[in-house]
Amino acid sequence: MDRTDSILYYAASGLPQDQGAGWIGGNAPGFFDDQENLIHEGGQRYIFYLSLVHPFKPGSMISIFIPEDYEEYLENNIYPNCSIKVMEHPISTESVKDTFTNPGLIKHTISDGEVSHDEPSLDQPFLIKVGGSPRLIQNEDYYFTKLREESFSFLFQVDEEGYPETLLQHDYSYPFGFGALYIFAQIGTSEIQHPVAGFWQFS
Repeated sequence: MDRTDSILYYAASGLPQDQGAGWIGGNAPGFFDDQENLIHEGGQRYIFYLSLVHPFKPGSMISIFIPEDYEEYLENNIYPNCSIKVMEHPISTESVKDTFTNPGLIKHTISDGEVSHDEPSLDQPFLIKVGGSPRLIQNEDYYFTKLREESFSFLFQVDEEGYPETLLQHDYSYPFGFGALYIFAQIGTSEIQHPVAGFWQFS
């Protein structure tokens, strides 16, 4: 994959988990079964959003947790004050425990990634887009200021336009207001380190 390409992922309800690249909704990976103190901070509790096999490190996953309190991450939506937790960890299967389960999401498997040219990918729906250029909802430079200062580059985005109709429980809202979450990392020539939530946006 070169700089003109992206990897696109989709959510599927009928795909066995072992045939996909992760899952959205459902229980958190078993890796976090005994790590409530790592995820929850002070009085702030978090719920599981998704896990994706790291596209460039086959032995690792990236898991995302969001605060239970929508107002918390609405007010803290840009790095370095973005409340979304992004955790890199060893490959792990889904836990049988519902400690972090988001009641608003019905579990779906994330399909294996498909390489796409970056430019056409910006005009089509997807759940996750790795690499290339982010598809922004608000193209404002202040979202990137601190990220650039600390040498973070775009890694992937999760776009709620790519949700299947069966993902949201009845009477629950889109976690990001029918928006998108943008993940960044420090990307060197041989290593990708420290994935973080850069910001999230909605229209």
